[in-house]
Amino acid sequence: MMTENELKILIGNNIKKYRKEKGLTQKELANLVKVATPLIGSLESKNIIQGISIYNLYKISMVLEVPVNKFFEE
Repeated sequence: MMTENELKILIGNNIKKYRKEKGLTQKELANLVKVATPLIGSLESKNIIQGISIYNLYKISMVLEVPVNKFFEE
């Protein structure tokens, strides 16, 4: 089983991967999801301080057109 920090890093890496596949910047994704740009940067960082709410993860998945479960895949 993963630690909490490992899970945050996995989700952040996958957000970054799918964001780049869509050709979006962090700022563009943040605007589409209606969150602050630093939140996206924080989620994609290896030094994650905060987690992500289920609602924000859902909104990101809708904008990126990626099922939520894909963010949990290694």
